[in-house]
Amino acid sequence: MKSVEEVVDIAVPVRTAYNQWTQFKSFPRFMSVVKRVEQINPAVTHWVIGIGPVHREFKAKIVEQQPDSHLVWQSLGRGPCHQGTVSFRSTAPDRTELTVRMEATRRGLADSVTDAFGLTHRVVRAELRNFKEYIEGLGEESGAWRASIHNGHVQPVESEPPRSRVPRWPVG
Repeated sequence: MKSVEEVVDIAVPVRTAYNQWTQFKSFPRFMSVVKRVEQINPAVTHWVIGIGPVHREFKAKIVEQQPDSHLVWQSLGRGPCHQGTVSFRSTAPDRTELTVRMEATRRGLADSVTDAFGLTHRVVRAELRNFKEYIEGLGEESGAWRASIHNGHVQPVESEPPRSRVPRWPVG
């Protein structure tokens, strides 16, 4: 089992970083190895990734997700076998520490070669830098998904408290 851990400091609030991370379809805009992401349902995504002539497809299931805190996934079925965690920690009101921890199981010669050259580690580091540049350049998220997932089951979003309203009195 190959383990990778990378940390990046991002100059946006934790809510902004988390909200953008949940926009999986936008990953090809800033991640060079991600070619396409389809959201099958709130907890399952289909990914197409590639480096040079090597392309892989896989499905991933989100098994745990807590807004502004973390997301835990595992791959499903055939294809690259991996699991991991993305965690978000506020280090200041406008700064976020984003940590990716990933474990992958080697399946064939191509995976063994990428491990031998440390490619997985370098790719994760580069893609996190790309995310940092992307979200800092935007300054705000392009969307958000705020529900929680526990054991692969989506939990309803807790409604925000109602905003106070000033009563309007009839004029007259």
